Amino acid sequence: MGDGMEPGADLPPASRAVLQWVTRYNEEGLHSALDYVPPAEYEREWWRQQEAAPQSA
Repeated sequence: MGDGMEPGADLPPASRAVLQWVTRYNEEGLHSALDYVPPAEYEREWWRQQEAAPQSA
């Protein structure tokens, strides 16, 4: 992606529209099941907690 192109710019229009929708849903959509945070943010926090948790032997 280092060429400066927008992600999905080389996709057909319908595929690009789906990619944009999924990105918006995951990055901006607030979800009641996730305490009203976007799924991507919720997942980042989940992984942060997993990394911080002590590992069992």
